[in-house]
Amino acid sequence: MTAITAAVRSLGGVFPAEAFGRTYRLWPQVADFSELFTWDDLNEIIARHRLEPPRLRLFNDGAQVAQHAYTHPVVSKRHTVWHRIEPGSLHRHLDEGASLVLDAVDALHRGVERFAVALERHLRTDVQVNLYASWTAKEGFGLHFDDHDVVVVQAEGAKRWKIHQPTRVDPLRIDVEAPHPPRGEPVAEIVLRAGDMLYLPRGWWHSVAATEGRSLHLTCGLKPTTGADLLSWLADQLRASATVRANLPRLASPEQQAIHVAALREEFTAALHDGVIEEFLRARGTMDPGRPAPSLPFVSGVPADEHLHVRLTASGAWYDVDSDGRVILNAGGQQWTFAAPARPVAKRLTEGRTSTLGELAIASSLPVGQVATLVTELVTAGIAAVSRRR
Repeated sequence: MTAITAAVRSLGGVFPAEAFGRTYRLWPQVADFSELFTWDDLNEIIARHRLEPPRLRLFNDGAQVAQHAYTHPVVSKRHTVWHRIEPGSLHRHLDEGASLVLDAVDALHRGVERFAVALERHLRTDVQVNLYASWTAKEGFGLHFDDHDVVVVQAEGAKRWKIHQPTRVDPLRIDVEAPHPPRGEPVAEIVLRAGDMLYLPRGWWHSVAATEGRSLHLTCGLKPTTGADLLSWLADQLRASATVRANLPRLASPEQQAIHVAALREEFTAALHDGVIEEFLRARGTMDPGRPAPSLPFVSGVPADEHLHVRLTASGAWYDVDSDGRVILNAGGQQWTFAAPARPVAKRLTEGRTSTLGELAIASSLPVGQVATLVTELVTAGIAAVSRRR
């Protein structure tokens, strides 16, 4: 079992009903998460990318280390300025207790991207993975909370987490008030060791420090899906209603205004039917363009090469089969209708599987050329990617 499979499996079972969005959960020794990301991977990324703050940044005792303390400006021949990491200065600050943060490492590393996509499909939300590395027992950020749930996997070393209950339930990024800091002792103090996984809902206060030696962990931030999101979506859907589009009777009598409010209430109540949450999630998933991935060099179409690999880049894609057996595929805000034999192709792709054109042809009993034509439509729309390697 891979680390990704083990992590996703841990987030199944009773977890959604008992813990998700409610309380923290610790899973000891889930998998060897060093197979997801290593120190060599981090070295490679720092050496080969321009990581301007806040993408890469250092923190020490809760304060951000000034960029000029570990980088120096470089002026390119096109007169743009960027900041190159100075390895010696970087090492010194980390040795003196600074923590290193690298945002959105899933956009820089293929293995971490696969992990993020697997979580997106399982938890039906956008995921961003940040990396945290430290070498001393100093707390890099102090006591704080996040406005999104997190899944943390410890790749190397150990981190001590002091966890406090929320002082404001389910805080939002844009909120009407800020939570006040907690008082008293933490409700839990745990040590996250290599191979362990932790879930923490938004709003739960925490402080984190390495217990000894160096530590490397990945924090997967889960974009919250709230009632406010549902109501905003419903407001847009209700624009189809003449009652909703009508001017408010601001100059009318109180009785006439009450009649209009009753009509709006009726429209809104009808829209909040029992299946509206699933309808909203499915609609949002099909509008998500996913993670962009070009299919170079195939700019004018995908050739009928059975060895080419194809995958959907829009994780919210889904398909239905109509009464005539035709396949209706929805992804990236668009819809396609394919003949019935394309169903195995749609099934494999929407499940998030990477397949060769040859495998899709065998599964669907279609010629490779027809599969390539189908895939070309998806690549042209920007919701699928083709490559020579898996």
